Amino acid sequence: MPVTPDVAPGAPGIPARWTSSAKSGVGTSLSPAGLVWFTLSHGILNEVYYPRVDSACTRDLGLIVTGPGGYFSEEKRHATHLIEPFEDGVPAYRLINTALDGAYRIEKRVLADPARPALLQEIIFTSLTGRPGDYRVHALLAPHLVNAGMGNTAWAGSHKGKPVLFASGRGICLAFASSLPWRTASAGYVGVSDGWQQLRHAGKLDPACLRAEDGNVALTGEIGFTPARTRAVLALAFGASPDEAAENAFASLKRGFAAAAKSYVGNWRKWQASLLPLDLNIGAEINFYRVSTAVLATHQAITMPGAAVASLSIPWGFDKGDDDLGGYHLVWPRDLVETAGGFLAAGDAAAALRVLDYLRSIQQPDGHWPQNAWLDGAAYWPGIQMDECAFPLLLGDALRRADALPPARLLAFLPMIESAAGYVARNGPVTGEDRWEEDAGYSPFTLAVEIAALLAAADLLDACGKPDPAAYLRETADCWNDQVERWTYVAGTEIGRQAGVAGYYVRIAPPDSAEAGSPKDGYVPIKNRPPGDSDRPAEEIVSPDALALVRFGLRAADDPRIVDTVKVIDARLRRDLPQGPLWYRYNGDGYGEHEDGSPFDGTGQGRPWPLLAGERAHYELAAGRKDEAAALLGVMEGSTGPGGLLPEQVWDGADLAERELLHGRPSGSAMPLVWAHSEHIKLLRSLRDGVVFDMPPQGVKRYIEDKTASPFRTWRFNNKIRWLPEGKTLRIELLAAATIHWSTDNWANARNSDTVENAFGIHLADLPTAGLRKGSTIVFTFFWPGTGDWENVDFSITSGAPDSH
Repeated sequence: MPVTPDVAPGAPGIPARWTSSAKSGVGTSLSPAGLVWFTLSHGILNEVYYPRVDSACTRDLGLIVTGPGGYFSEEKRHATHLIEPFEDGVPAYRLINTALDGAYRIEKRVLADPARPALLQEIIFTSLTGRPGDYRVHALLAPHLVNAGMGNTAWAGSHKGKPVLFASGRGICLAFASSLPWRTASAGYVGVSDGWQQLRHAGKLDPACLRAEDGNVALTGEIGFTPARTRAVLALAFGASPDEAAENAFASLKRGFAAAAKSYVGNWRKWQASLLPLDLNIGAEINFYRVSTAVLATHQAITMPGAAVASLSIPWGFDKGDDDLGGYHLVWPRDLVETAGGFLAAGDAAAALRVLDYLRSIQQPDGHWPQNAWLDGAAYWPGIQMDECAFPLLLGDALRRADALPPARLLAFLPMIESAAGYVARNGPVTGEDRWEEDAGYSPFTLAVEIAALLAAADLLDACGKPDPAAYLRETADCWNDQVERWTYVAGTEIGRQAGVAGYYVRIAPPDSAEAGSPKDGYVPIKNRPPGDSDRPAEEIVSPDALALVRFGLRAADDPRIVDTVKVIDARLRRDLPQGPLWYRYNGDGYGEHEDGSPFDGTGQGRPWPLLAGERAHYELAAGRKDEAAALLGVMEGSTGPGGLLPEQVWDGADLAERELLHGRPSGSAMPLVWAHSEHIKLLRSLRDGVVFDMPPQGVKRYIEDKTASPFRTWRFNNKIRWLPEGKTLRIELLAAATIHWSTDNWANARNSDTVENAFGIHLADLPTAGLRKGSTIVFTFFWPGTGDWENVDFSITSGAPDSH
């Protein structure tokens, strides 16, 4: 492979950018030999991932058509686009791109080769005006190897005498070849000397531009079409070296598109046939169930079984550069457990079990899971979200109840279960971040997950012969469940009066502080808002998150507090769109496009989420309104983009065609959102069964049916209660051994109580306070035998003050 001195001018090119996040198709071969994942939008390929599903290696790959008189047409901008899968549940695609001026039609079939890391496109070019030989068709490829647009090198070369376009960067190489050999080729710097610039300004490729080093580069090749030969197959292949990548490309071309397609379709048919038949619209233009199942499977890793990323997209990618390495192609433990729930609902318990096994492999030594991570478990963002630390426990219990985790296998997960349950018990109920990754405090959603997970973990421990730790987890869950309303429910507010209700659950309440009589009296910092416009009283911010109290079995759907909260949610957050009602995450949300449609840039305006329609549908089903739930399924499906993919958000403003934002249609945030597709599958299963598929049964039995209350109130350094309801025992919980020095008569008489360490590393002591008179004050401090130090601070709790609710 000769190295040419013909280096293109304009290094290093303009700053690199990713591309549209609004995908119309995603796919992979399901084969361990074909480690390629691909995405489509605007009639062309977007990011192609290799060798892992978290490693994007291209920006996009599309065609440019030139012709007489300076004719220049780019299919992604100057054509209409149609897309359909080969068949239901098989994410290989037929694309038809027809020039807006009627000059040509491009038909494509796209899939990944199951036999090797290569992507194949079969292309048929048809001239609709003029003579067939008038047009020249060029493929333009933007390599972004290993999640970066800068620092790549591209060149036009050859392999065994055949022309090939190459690129390399960060240890990965790609080779781009055509069954009709490239007639001309070039390599250049994006925005300066790339093929787009050459064709737009000169009408042809510059033979002097054959190499572009260490920059934002692009490769362009003219496909060798002739009037008699209008079909070509393009192979984009990868390898550790240029020769390896070229060998893969030509091996795929030699095998042929038809053979690759037969194997690809066969893999997908076999997997889809193993699933439950939850299809509701067989024969319709789009089978949304099979789209959702294919989305889940496409986002899985191959070499790391059980791992799956949140989305093969980068939100507002066209405005993002190399400083956004991860986009959404990262593992979020919450999204991953939701994905496992989708697999379980569809009947693939083995896939869900692989998720649990993968989560075990990336659990941190102290028992928590990272906020998000690369496939190898390396943390990307540093936050800790307590729901993400609890969700794997719910997955384990769901698998046990589905008979997919038999006792012998369960024992292998015991260390993970004990470690995770201990982390939640030690560090909850306050979360460092809520599920929207923004605020610390008491979140109804996080509380619901934590409490349900502690009950689930208790059952798992019982099944492993560990009754004492199980009993402690239930005691902790009971204690937290008793205080959900004290922490997150408000009454007598202006918002309540406007909605005609007595009270409602807030989105999140800040942690206890000396300045606030109750956590919900404080202020919540609203993220993604302009400076000076971020703090709001907790009582003013509501969210559909409160419905998690029903979804996870802690409160009945007809609980008056829940019913009132739904009224406030609808008054504040519901948006009626052409497809039906959708909901915002919370009032004041700043995560979305600006009012003028410009992309989110750290501030913006949150838009409605179709995912939340699925969550609301599950609430309606729990409330016995199956027809309402079914209607919301239709709203979810009516919110999809081309190809049936569910977006994270939809545009709720007036049409802004120049920004591709249409009322009620997907916005520019992320599409597909795997979490939303999981919710869609679970809703189909729930509607079939007539009950909420993933509602844990423990809370329903314990709190709704048996109305279990806790005899305890717990004081700990991250939850310093100031009031002790009458008749409750005060439990002190610490992270180190201590002697508690305490008094109920202002130190006239004092007692000492030593803590005892339990199975989770929590040092606790129960003080006999149940018989104290109302108004008594308990004063206490600590002696730490490990260091020989006194705490030198007195803490006090007033006895007999009842909870607010």
